[in-house]
Amino acid sequence: MAARTRVKMCGITNRYDAEEGVRAGVDALGFIFVDESPRSISPESAREIISELPPFVDCVGVFVDRDPKEVEEIIAYCGLSYAQLHGNEDPKYCERLARFTAPCKVVKAFRVGEETGEVAFTPYHEVVQGFLLDTYNKGMSGGTGIAFDWGIIDRLHLQLPLILAGGLGPDNVREAISLVRPFAIDVNSGIERAPGQKDVDKLWAFMEQVRLADQGAR
Repeated sequence: MAARTRVKMCGITNRYDAEEGVRAGVDALGFIFVDESPRSISPESAREIISELPPFVDCVGVFVDRDPKEVEEIIAYCGLSYAQLHGNEDPKYCERLARFTAPCKVVKAFRVGEETGEVAFTPYHEVVQGFLLDTYNKGMSGGTGIAFDWGIIDRLHLQLPLILAGGLGPDNVREAISLVRPFAIDVNSGIERAPGQKDVDKLWAFMEQVRLADQGAR
């Protein structure tokens, strides 16, 4: 078990939110390269923000079924630490990305529902560095803002670090960490005042709840 829960703040669209996230102590910032998302950002804007970040802050690119060559180009152009894949990317896609974009690492996201089973994860064990679990919602690739039944996780027998997402906010993140003990959590809409615009008060309240959860686990 990790000594503390890592935090990724996703949906960064502007420099101010990135700076506040760093000040609050997040470990990673997420940039969504999906045109249909209300939190979409261009590679040019993301690169500008990333270039001004201090050391030891990871930058994560979020992609959905994008041509791997384009993903590789964006990773190199922006200087991303991780590629987070939310579509139907198969193990071969992930393996190619990991091979051609090293040292950038790959995280595969899964939408979790009652039908989700261990068999969905097994083919990815050798080609990604972690699994992100989000809430299943038909027609959506992620960012539902709704929590799923965390009790499902035990039966998945995950062999890689777990990143928990889906409907997390200041009101429930402490409980989520206490019950699930994820390696990391991914927060987005739960600390926003509008899509792509973070609420600083919610951000700091969220981080305080994470710290309290970690203290209670010791």
